[in-house]
Amino acid sequence: MIFKTPTLYFLASGVSEGYTPLNAFDGALLQAGIGNTNIVKMSSIVPPHCTLVDPIALPPGALVPAAYAAITSEVPGEVISAGVAIALPEDEEQNGLIMEYSAKGGRRQIEEVVRNMAVEGMMLRGWEIKDLKSIAIECEVANIGAALAAVVLWSSD
Repeated sequence: MIFKTPTLYFLASGVSEGYTPLNAFDGALLQAGIGNTNIVKMSSIVPPHCTLVDPIALPPGALVPAAYAAITSEVPGEVISAGVAIALPEDEEQNGLIMEYSAKGGRRQIEEVVRNMAVEGMMLRGWEIKDLKSIAIECEVANIGAALAAVVLWSSD
């Protein structure tokens, strides 16, 4: 098995300018503290009993599951933003839900949308929300910019 079921999660975000969109994205990963790992984009579920922690140093080159939103732009002056939200259920035996969203626009607008997405996802499941957390970040593009927000999962074992 490549991945263990995660026991920890944290929120991370970053913005960057770059020579190309990929360089800008790489810089945003670095600013978020996860740029020297192999991020594996996953669907949006937090396992039951997973614990929120402050961002941790991850081993270089590690395979790291993350749900993330990212956006790049090559339009100087354009404002772009990325956000993620986590809804945790009242019943701690159920999984949590992550939603990701990125678009042109300011951080507050994007964060409001992604939080509403998480609320709706929990309503679709018929679950009451115990806790709702979110993070969003914006970038005013100078040349080629990127914004990234992520929920990073890790196993403490």
